[in-house]
Amino acid sequence: MVSRILVTGSGGLIGRALCRALLAAGHDVVPFDLCEGQDVRNEDMLAEAMPRCSGIVHLAAVSRVAWCERDSYWCKAVNVEGTRTVARLARESSMWPWLLFASSREVYGHVTSLPVGEDAPLRPVNVYGRAKVEGETVIGDARHAGVRTAIVRLSNVYGDIRDHADRVVPAFARAAVEGGVLKVEGTDSGFDFVHLYDAVRGLMFVVRALASGEKGLPPVHLVTGVMTKLRRLADLAIELAGTNARVKRKMPRTYDVSWFQGDPRRSRSVLGWEAQVPLRNGLAQLIRDFRTMGVINIAEATA
Repeated sequence: MVSRILVTGSGGLIGRALCRALLAAGHDVVPFDLCEGQDVRNEDMLAEAMPRCSGIVHLAAVSRVAWCERDSYWCKAVNVEGTRTVARLARESSMWPWLLFASSREVYGHVTSLPVGEDAPLRPVNVYGRAKVEGETVIGDARHAGVRTAIVRLSNVYGDIRDHADRVVPAFARAAVEGGVLKVEGTDSGFDFVHLYDAVRGLMFVVRALASGEKGLPPVHLVTGVMTKLRRLADLAIELAGTNARVKRKMPRTYDVSWFQGDPRRSRSVLGWEAQVPLRNGLAQLIRDFRTMGVINIAEATA
């Protein structure tokens, strides 16, 4: 079903790729991003972008944990109040658009057992995680008010050289290519790394479900179900780059979650989605992209 879809955060890592996927599927996309002067905290701007939209993918957020720790007011204003404004305008729209909200593994905080299922307690330990939990509550309220909603919890998405330079996968890939220093914050820390291609595929599965009238989607993970320790990630990046880069150990930040491995079973059963890009393949492609400063080659990453 072709529709007109508003994508907030359209200029970010996931937003750029998702907009391309939506356009390729024949949808009319309305991009909305701070880099274009469009702010989700501005109700008038949102209201101007929303007419005739039958769906909303809400990605816009202060997306770095460290940024939220430095400025909790800004984080709450964008990640919570911005989400509240998007949800309220969706409720008030004559089109009654569906609403897909991008949440995060950070909502679980320090977990005691792995893998983590979607029904695990939400116990965030940092400002960003708490804001995402509040955002999920806003989306739940919108559902109770009759809006078709979905919550997708993302985990360490990577795969584009235009990502934030301090995110661990692109940081390691670039440092490995340059023969520099890969700074490992917590050698026992490990996470579930998901390629951008897989994350966008999963979001498209959810978009199709919502556009088809699905009203009862539970929160879902888009995860591989595999945890890779940061030290292993660093070693793999150096191996694939074939340089004399070296690893430097650092103490983890006090507000960071130490590990996460998501349970992918619900996304398989509810959406029919599962990750396809192994970390080695995705990381190797990213390293090649840093060498050529080109664009990600999805076909090569999934081979």
